[in-house]
Amino acid sequence: CLASLAAPLTFTMLQRTRVFRGSSLFWGNASLDGQLSHLLEGLNVTQVLPLEPPDAWARRQREVTTYLTNFSQLVKLFSKERPINYTQSLSCHLGCHLFPNGTTHSFYEVTLNGTAFLSFHVPNATWQRRWPGQHAVADYAEKELMRYPMTTQNLQHFLNTTCVGILQTQSARTGKQSVRSHAPLVLGLILGTFALLGVAVGIFLCTGGSC
Repeated sequence: CLASLAAPLTFTMLQRTRVFRGSSLFWGNASLDGQLSHLLEGLNVTQVLPLEPPDAWARRQREVTTYLTNFSQLVKLFSKERPINYTQSLSCHLGCHLFPNGTTHSFYEVTLNGTAFLSFHVPNATWQRRWPGQHAVADYAEKELMRYPMTTQNLQHFLNTTCVGILQTQSARTGKQSVRSHAPLVLGLILGTFALLGVAVGIFLCTGGSC
């Protein structure tokens, strides 16, 4: 019982992308304190927990669908120029923890074909290469991601503020309700795919030629 009382509240998101011969397959999910909150299958994202009103959620769905469609089209473009005849599997795992003493911890990790690839250091908003040894694609992806505010400052804000705010609202269920909006929830999914965009560019450029 004491161990359970010390357990943190958690919000996590997992997104996986498989690229093979120019085709992209997406799937993933999000969980709020152990409960499935969102489900991503192909180009469709579903809200399992009623965290947003229907009209707001409809807009989020369109945003995600549009973004994933653009991502797929970009992959097809690169595949035509530099074909890759084997599967590339990318995985993004991100989220935050809220501990009983009020402290928090946020994270974002990317793997490529099952191997640690990149991670995001939330306190100073920087990407760090995790691939063991020298890896031209990892180096390229790290530099590419650092060029865009959406994958640095915006991602830091999402993990430190939006994600933690969701958990603070959850912990305040029996007390005064927070006025924080759940509207930015799907931003995490969009940021996840945007991060993969930079990674995908690096993979296709570096695999087919020079970075």
